[in-house]
Amino acid sequence: MTAGLAVAHEDAVLRITLDRPEKRNALDDTMVAGLIALVAAAGRDESVRAILLTGAGEHFCSGADIVARNTGGDTRPRVGSIQRRLPDQAHRLIPVLLETQTPIVGAVRGWAAGIGLALTLAADVAVVAEDARFWAPYAARGFTPDGGVTWLLPRRIGEVRARRMVLLGERIDGVTAAGWGLVDRAVPAARVDAEAAEVAAALAAGPTVALGLTKSLLHTGRGSGLDAQLRDEAFALELSSRSEDFREGLSAFREKRSPKFSGR
Repeated sequence: MTAGLAVAHEDAVLRITLDRPEKRNALDDTMVAGLIALVAAAGRDESVRAILLTGAGEHFCSGADIVARNTGGDTRPRVGSIQRRLPDQAHRLIPVLLETQTPIVGAVRGWAAGIGLALTLAADVAVVAEDARFWAPYAARGFTPDGGVTWLLPRRIGEVRARRMVLLGERIDGVTAAGWGLVDRAVPAARVDAEAAEVAAALAAGPTVALGLTKSLLHTGRGSGLDAQLRDEAFALELSSRSEDFREGLSAFREKRSPKFSGR
């Protein structure tokens, strides 16, 4: 077990809960390392067909615990310590979330700020409370964004809106976030957990190979030209069409019934 994280494997869904409510689930280095390990392992675990990421208490994640990192020591770190540390921490976590073929569902209430915003953006589907708050607090704190926010945010909501968030520190609620395309949907706070669980269960019951390859195509397609993407689609189609779920899908179509995918 990792301090600050609670984990439960229910059916084919791995539920990861940021479990530090007294700090609004701010991430420390131990939690980041634990998340990296959990998501990477889930991507290799054939019993896990979807991941549900949520936060304990009233908030999803208020960002990185920079106060704890910058207090309690008399020794000033060497110049370049941040640049050396990030590739193994936040700058490893976000690619792991994006690159794993296991679909990830985010259930977001309260604050999603800093790395919490990045986690929301990295989820394949984010179900958020209507009164959730999304904030890129970097300029207000006198430093620059990390965690891939400057890469993910403009791709989701456009450059103009992204500039308002990262340069001017504009905070938006869940309804606005859904309207802008930052998240999948905004629902009453009391419905967040149930709807996110329904989405995770639906993904876990889907054609796992095809869903994983489709997620990969969507991710790599952000930087691919058409020719390269068409080659990748052909390769993915070759693999998915050899799966047991493909044969089940065809049988269900012929028999005019709902498919029962095994994830194989």
